[in-house]
Amino acid sequence: MDESAERHGGTVADPITVTDAGPAPVRPTWRGGFGLLCSAAVLSRFGDALRSAALPLLAVSLTDSPLLVSLVTACGFLPWLVFGLLGGAVADRVDQRRAMWAVDILRGLLMAGFSVAVLLGHATIALLLGLAFTLTTLQTLFDNAATALLPCVVPDSALPTANARLMTGQQIAGSFVAAPLVPALLVLGIAAPFGVNAVTYLLAALLVAGVRVERVLREPRAAGATLRRDIAEGLRTLWRDRMLRVLCASEVFCNIGVGALIATLVLHVTGWLDAGETGYAAVITAYGVGSVVGGLVAGRLARLLGAPLTLMLGGALQVVCLVVLGLARSLPVAMAAMAAFGFVGMVWNVIHVTLMQQRSPLGMLGRVSSAFRTVSVGVTPLGALLGGVVATAWGLNAPALLAAALFLLGVVSLVPAVRRPEVGGTPSTAA
Repeated sequence: MDESAERHGGTVADPITVTDAGPAPVRPTWRGGFGLLCSAAVLSRFGDALRSAALPLLAVSLTDSPLLVSLVTACGFLPWLVFGLLGGAVADRVDQRRAMWAVDILRGLLMAGFSVAVLLGHATIALLLGLAFTLTTLQTLFDNAATALLPCVVPDSALPTANARLMTGQQIAGSFVAAPLVPALLVLGIAAPFGVNAVTYLLAALLVAGVRVERVLREPRAAGATLRRDIAEGLRTLWRDRMLRVLCASEVFCNIGVGALIATLVLHVTGWLDAGETGYAAVITAYGVGSVVGGLVAGRLARLLGAPLTLMLGGALQVVCLVVLGLARSLPVAMAAMAAFGFVGMVWNVIHVTLMQQRSPLGMLGRVSSAFRTVSVGVTPLGALLGGVVATAWGLNAPALLAAALFLLGVVSLVPAVRRPEVGGTPSTAA
């Protein structure tokens, strides 16, 4: 993920891959840019979780066609395949802070209009499909801009901790604040969660607008540069950086497995474990708790073991968790397995985002992250399809075992990064 390459205009060691040497870790200060950016991200995640919980319920009330209901979810993935690379290229060209608050204002207005339509009884499946597609299209710009903005707000050595705090806050907001609130909001009507989501977007826009940028990490645009050329540079940079290339290949395998698991987990718990909806809620809660704990220790583990080794050991632990989940017919065991799975998953996410931020050449973080995300999201629907096929052919526990096999392939693909960690110390220059 070359030793003499420049990162952000200077030559430095990669703090997340250093174990015994290098600068001491720095904690991000809450005041100023990071506090506002983190608060905005957590608030947006809270609103997104409300919408994500209410949208399927609204879809089911509008149609009894499983195909149409599934299309609502599909429209939440499709824009990443169509516009993901473009969103990253645009994020590198514009002021990321302005792009983020502008997108949030637009998303807030869209959600406000949608909530009014629902309130007045004018919601249709076509409107849901259009909303899901439009919101995710805007998200391709927002997420890539957010990834590129964080290194402008906190020092390089504080990125692991900053990413961990941000992701942990989002997990808490989504799993432990928004989820219990949805039933209470639904008492007010099906439009209530969407109205609250609109307010969270608008408030988040105000927070992002107040972010103070400590440094601008953008190189002058080359004469004659086009979006097409920018996208190609981002893809080449991802491919030429050995650590990022290996990590991306590993995530392809793992995300196929995650897709298979997510698509069938409710069937696994309610059918294979015969634990009902309460058991499913317990398993999801255990996963959320594990994710939060993982976020609290992710930066420390990465500094102690180094990023490649942490990823590989974490991947191996996830394989064990999935095997246990697939074989044990006990709800407490399944909860423990999913808690451990969530713990390692959060550590993995923190490390891979931090590596992209630290290793991307000056002004290319948006394009590199979009290339990474486009590949990752693109294989998830394939995994969901495989999960359904495997569950039908070999039983409801088979997708978990399929996911274990795919995660094992992901771990094996990380071997080059662990065998030659010195090559992954610093990022490669732009092509």
